[in-house]
Amino acid sequence: MRPHLYHLHAVSALHCGTGQSVGIVDLPIARARATQLPIVPGSSLRGVMRDAFSETGSDAELTLFGPRSIAGTDDGYAGALAIGDAHLLMLPVRALAGIVAYVTCPFVLRHYAQDSARSGIATPDVPAVVDDQAVHGSECVNTLSAKVVLEDLDLASAVSPDAGKWATHIAEALFAGDAQAQQDLTQRFLILSDSVFSYLAETATEVRTRIAIDPTTGTVRKGMLWTEENLPAESILWGVYAVSDSRMRGDSRKADELAGSMPRDALLQLGGKAGVGRGLTRFIGGRAT
Repeated sequence: MRPHLYHLHAVSALHCGTGQSVGIVDLPIARARATQLPIVPGSSLRGVMRDAFSETGSDAELTLFGPRSIAGTDDGYAGALAIGDAHLLMLPVRALAGIVAYVTCPFVLRHYAQDSARSGIATPDVPAVVDDQAVHGSECVNTLSAKVVLEDLDLASAVSPDAGKWATHIAEALFAGDAQAQQDLTQRFLILSDSVFSYLAETATEVRTRIAIDPTTGTVRKGMLWTEENLPAESILWGVYAVSDSRMRGDSRKADELAGSMPRDALLQLGGKAGVGRGLTRFIGGRAT
């Protein structure tokens, strides 16, 4: 199976939950157990992608995802598509200058580079960052008097050519053919230390309070006050999928042909709370650059 890199771009706030409360948040988002960084489970993405395939009438649906039901032992076979979890690559964070910054860290970039290499994609070197620094390319709209202020953090501004290369690399992967969107991302791209990024990934997500109204009284229904955590709009995640040769009887298509049927840029509805506008997400598949 040949791996392929994919990206997710949250167009609206994204809630892929855990189904249980943690601390003061009633409905938190899913996070990796070891790092506590946000993820989108591959199972969530696979189900949504299958529905998207079925709506288009693609003849690759059953081959990629397997049969929808099995009547007997002769009807069963494994789908050719294996898709992994999506991991947080960049988090949009409120900035004193430039409105918003797109932040990441060396730990995340190193893991992203490893998955890129498995997919045949070269990446820039990862720069070193200390705790009180925000590293960026030569053009950055988030600097103010040699400082970068994010939420309540006051960080020293530092220029690195490698940071500029990373900004360009990711921007071209996400916004191929859109020069304005690429420029916007590269001017707001920051690499923070691992510890600062981890702190922001815990505290700079979006938490909304929800209620339900009792139609007979016009007031909040008893027990219907809760909080929901979301990844904010413009968050970027990445993951890896792989496609094998068809395992479907009578279908001789090879892995490369089936991989060609995967979407290159598709709009998906991921996670919960779709009725209130959550989860509108771009899926960008195939080679990044």
